Amino acid sequence: MGKQQAILRESMERLDLTRTAFADRLGVSRRALDTWLLPEDSNGHRAMPDVVARLITSLAGPDPASDGASDLRGRLSAASGRPQLLSVDVFDRELAEDFMRVAESMEPIARRHKVSRVLEGAVLGNLFFEPSTRTRVSFGAAFCRLGGSVCDTTGFTFSSMAKGESIADTSRVISGYVDAIVVRHPEQGSVAQFAAATHLPVINGGDGIGEHPTQALLDLYTIRREFARLGKTIDGSSVAVVGDLKHGRTVHSLIKLLSLYKNLRITLIAPKSLEMPRDLVEAARARGHRIREDSSLDALKQPDILYATRIQKERMSGEGVEAYPENFRVDRALVKARCSGDTVILHPLPRDSTPGANDLSSDLDRDPRLAIFRQTDAGIPVRMALFAILLGVDHLVAGSLRDAPWTSPPRLGPADAAFHRLK
Repeated sequence: MGKQQAILRESMERLDLTRTAFADRLGVSRRALDTWLLPEDSNGHRAMPDVVARLITSLAGPDPASDGASDLRGRLSAASGRPQLLSVDVFDRELAEDFMRVAESMEPIARRHKVSRVLEGAVLGNLFFEPSTRTRVSFGAAFCRLGGSVCDTTGFTFSSMAKGESIADTSRVISGYVDAIVVRHPEQGSVAQFAAATHLPVINGGDGIGEHPTQALLDLYTIRREFARLGKTIDGSSVAVVGDLKHGRTVHSLIKLLSLYKNLRITLIAPKSLEMPRDLVEAARARGHRIREDSSLDALKQPDILYATRIQKERMSGEGVEAYPENFRVDRALVKARCSGDTVILHPLPRDSTPGANDLSSDLDRDPRLAIFRQTDAGIPVRMALFAILLGVDHLVAGSLRDAPWTSPPRLGPADAAFHRLK
């Protein structure tokens, strides 16, 4: 029996409908249904339209023969045996690409065109034990856009850990209140300890100088979309990463994900003593990528991607801050001299926008190559996809969509480029 036949027959059985009643339920003729049920090698066989397949999923539930939610959930859970995302190490290239396709399917909701309630009744615990704005709000908004609700806490001062409670106890207690948990913690490895004490979905929202897996996923998502617009591919591209690469957990995760692709030329530019950790550099080299390390912005040579990061002052001692060069700044003059007309400029944010700051300069804000706000916007579909997969509802989203009843602006910001319209 072919896959299409199996889907149709199983759906009729689950709905307890005859062929005629099933055809009526789908709004098609009995004759059309009969052609879909014929063997694939039959002269009369016809392929079922995608719109009908989506309708069947919404009526009868997931197709047990498909590679739907349970497959992606299982693949993401392979490392720990639990529906958790603690590191990008779980991804191979195929899983990363499959994940990106789910994120793309969330765009109608993220762009305020459609509404879904597949997580209605579910509650997210957003536990941030160090300051956050973008990541915390983005996770909360993504969960809400799928119909869920959010409980937030920020900082040790407002947590029972300030009273001496262990990470394991906190994890178990919170697990009794919510259905999924995002944790950000200043100590590397603490999120893994938190995840080990619960069977709920746990997502690493950043652990010290360790990893920030969802930032890397949204970075990759942004790169794929920017390259699609430019007619480029990630394979064989040139990537320059600039800034504090020692403490920047976003670039630690990103270099791992980018290493899944082929024949990259990666230039790592950091002040002395703030270089990318050796194990990450050597792992990328072992995958066949050409890695160049330098301490001067003069090493920039028209990259396809320029990824700038800020100095992580909160993770440095005084001598580290003092070692940061005063002219280590990505601004209009540097981009004009060292980048091409289609270089994509990224930054994980926040950036230091004060005059003279050693960061990504605000004098680039109206440059169409600057993709930092398209990058932050990408956090919503990416984190929606992650919640949907880990909670096992990604296969239900397409059938749950309805039009958004409110009016949204055609562009989010006055400096947004023309190709970043919401419609």
